[in-house]
Amino acid sequence: MTKTLLLLLGTLTLVSCRAAEKPRIAIAGLAIESSTFSPATTDEAAFHASTGQAILDTYPFFSGPASLRDRAVWLGTVQGHALPGGAVTREAYESLMRKTLDGLRAQLPLDGLFFDIHGAMSVVGLDDPEGDMIARIREVVGPKTLISTSMDLHGNVSWRLAAESDLITCFRMAPHEDEVASKQRAIENLLTRLESGKGRPAYKAYIAIPVLLPGEKTSTRIEPAKSIYAAIPAITARPGIIDAAIWIGYAWADEPRNHAAVMVTGDDEAAVKTAAESLAASFWQARTKFEFVAPTLSYEAAMDRALKSDKHPFFLSDMGDNPTAGGAGDVTWTLTRILERPEFQRPDGPSLIYASLPGPELVAQAVKAGIGGKVSGTAGAAVDSRYAPPVRIEGTVTAIRQGDKDAKTEVVIRTGSVSVIVTALRKPYHYEADFTQLGLAPRKADIVVVKIGYLQPELYDMQADWVMALTPGGVDQDLERLPYKRITRPMYPLDKDMKEPDLSARWVPTSDRYK
Repeated sequence: MTKTLLLLLGTLTLVSCRAAEKPRIAIAGLAIESSTFSPATTDEAAFHASTGQAILDTYPFFSGPASLRDRAVWLGTVQGHALPGGAVTREAYESLMRKTLDGLRAQLPLDGLFFDIHGAMSVVGLDDPEGDMIARIREVVGPKTLISTSMDLHGNVSWRLAAESDLITCFRMAPHEDEVASKQRAIENLLTRLESGKGRPAYKAYIAIPVLLPGEKTSTRIEPAKSIYAAIPAITARPGIIDAAIWIGYAWADEPRNHAAVMVTGDDEAAVKTAAESLAASFWQARTKFEFVAPTLSYEAAMDRALKSDKHPFFLSDMGDNPTAGGAGDVTWTLTRILERPEFQRPDGPSLIYASLPGPELVAQAVKAGIGGKVSGTAGAAVDSRYAPPVRIEGTVTAIRQGDKDAKTEVVIRTGSVSVIVTALRKPYHYEADFTQLGLAPRKADIVVVKIGYLQPELYDMQADWVMALTPGGVDQDLERLPYKRITRPMYPLDKDMKEPDLSARWVPTSDRYK
């Protein structure tokens, strides 16, 4: 055997050994925010689930030089992210779980698992779906596998989810400009514990905070959430602490787990306890100071302000049916009132863009008529007709766009001075391109009405003024109008005179000791 061949064999052996030393980490998770106050349901197709190695391509930190991809053997199973909506059907949930568990069994043994979820999923006939999901995953992967959970700060942390997770964190910004960074942090925490041999942290402190608030009142753009969340990085830098997180919780579902929460993980008992209790206290003490992130008025007052304003574009959030928070997205209450106003019935009236309303039959009619064609038909209220029936829209087709991931087909119908975006399937409008690719110029419009709560960054930067309207729907911002029956009471702000809660840290058992 030649010297060159010996050197080559030695190199190959070294590479093989190094590859074998890398931890085997699977990725799994289902993410959705689902309202139990909406009549809508969510099916399996809505999750657009990725499988296998294709999952890695959905995360930016797995690409490029020196990426996290090089630090482990990554094994994709099933990861799906659905547009917020109604409760997931039991059939869809069980089907996705079967695929997830089968994928995990095929990848065993595993050193770690990245559990990528939202935390506010509702499933028909099942409490605490994320807790159920992780418990079933744990049965397959076994007690030795470290699970690192990443969540939206509008998710819910049940005791079961806290116990079965070895590491856990959530976003620190709303709007979620740190989503990718938070998921990367969850993975880096997992890699660090595996590579160092330290394994699961010794301490997990959990505090349930009896506060339930909408995201539009807890945006980190403004106080007090801005300062509360800004304190977290310094806390995580303390010796003995791995991560600290505050969950606002999800206000539009009715389960005992729906409330704010704090969790801190680490190896120093005193440091973990102190951090958790200080964060919980700061959140509770600020409870009366949370305000809507923008002026909030009734629809009538909001529209009156928009019409009188000389600031354009003036954005108006149609909040009650916000599909990004779990609304059905087809409530017609607001658009009906817009089209009834005489100011908008003339072609030379104030220009208004309405985004958007699903109406597949009207979309089909518009596609057949073509750009410049006339259409007359109804849209909306196919799922949620509690507040208004389908709205009649008569006008001229000004744009047609097909092949959108969410909407499938979008059309713009001009009626009076209003441009209504009608879609085959519901779609939220977050970006300027959502409008411009339909030939609309939102920056030049007088008024832009969007089915959304707080404006996402691009829209926020675009608006010259902005009001959020308290409109009805499955994600009504007036929580006292919602028929809660199962959340834990007392709960602020529903019970404003409640006694001071016990905000002492509770020690969550490590996953290998949880029964």
